Amino acid sequence: MTRQRSAGIGALPGQIIQHLKRVEVNDPVFMLDEIDKLGRDFRGDPASALLETLDPEQNNTFRDNYLDQPFDLSKVLFICTANQLDTIPAPLLDRMEIIELTGYTEEEKVAIAERYLIPRQIKENGITMETIEFPTASVALIARHYTREAGVRRLEQLIGTVCRKTARQVAEGRTEKLIITPEVVHEMLGGIKVRVDTEIAERTKRPGVAVGLAWTPAGGDVLFIEANKMKGKGNFSITGQIGDVMKESMQAALTWVRSNATSLGLDEDLLKDIDLHIHVPAGGIPKDGPSAGVTMATALVSLLTNKPVHPLLAMTGEITLSGNVLPVGGIKEKFLAAKRAGVRDVILPIDVKSNVEEDLTPEQIDGVTIHYASHIEDVLHLALPSSLIEVGHDEELRQEVLATVE
Repeated sequence: MTRQRSAGIGALPGQIIQHLKRVEVNDPVFMLDEIDKLGRDFRGDPASALLETLDPEQNNTFRDNYLDQPFDLSKVLFICTANQLDTIPAPLLDRMEIIELTGYTEEEKVAIAERYLIPRQIKENGITMETIEFPTASVALIARHYTREAGVRRLEQLIGTVCRKTARQVAEGRTEKLIITPEVVHEMLGGIKVRVDTEIAERTKRPGVAVGLAWTPAGGDVLFIEANKMKGKGNFSITGQIGDVMKESMQAALTWVRSNATSLGLDEDLLKDIDLHIHVPAGGIPKDGPSAGVTMATALVSLLTNKPVHPLLAMTGEITLSGNVLPVGGIKEKFLAAKRAGVRDVILPIDVKSNVEEDLTPEQIDGVTIHYASHIEDVLHLALPSSLIEVGHDEELRQEVLATVE
């Protein structure tokens, strides 16, 4: 009697060869999803194996361990997806052409929901278009006040929640069509989860609070920087689960403020008699990067001069010890996050003006005024009352630098 044994892992060709056999062509498209999540353990390093696979100079003689014969993969188009590039090994990243996809605007989210998400959720939950109707205003309400994301995953989940509750009403005997008005949205999804313009306006009422812009793997987001003072001996503390780069930006911001205390109208001895504390809320979320430098400096000046930052204003940019504002990345994602949050004015480094003109359309900019700054003094003149700070910058030059895109 012959015993049959199932084929083990090493008794079959690898996944690439198996899929080539399945599609029966030698020039397919391979999608490698979430390549930034590659693991490495005692069983091997997938990233090292992918070096030969993705390198067009080597993959024409790709060798599968099972076949032990060279196979030409040069005609295969490999597409990899990732949320962040930091975890991808540099040699592997060097073999890829990087295409960055930005987040959706609110109008794009509403269009995607109406054309695709709503019909799919209606079908999956066993109801029909004659049973439920989503007006555009209600879809925009859900996208704006119940989600804060670059994509539409959470938006689809909430639409599914509304459809399931409607399906339950139908099962209980409801016969008339349900129009999802804002009142119905509040009833089914509860109170507003994301307060946009009111949140920023309320949190920046007191001095020492400024709004920055951050980039995350899920897209851009607003970042609140809070500063406070108390009697002490000149100590400086930082909290909020932040990385080393952001800590260095805070130190640079404090150094600039201290070195320009007289120009800012501050008593030089003031900083010797108080302790300063900068906190970045949402302490459970790791944060790092230099782009909050100007925001930290603005929060410190606002605190020490007892002047609140203008409401509905956000900013981003790296600061140097001499007060220069340096360019940062992720401008489109940050700008769209600011617009989603209800910001009406955004301060950006002047060196990213070309990025704004290339990446943002007039429709995306509409409703938000963009100001450009080359020095932290320019930022302070916009963020704080103009009569507060007089540091000797040429006014004509400042007006030229702080060009505004309508």
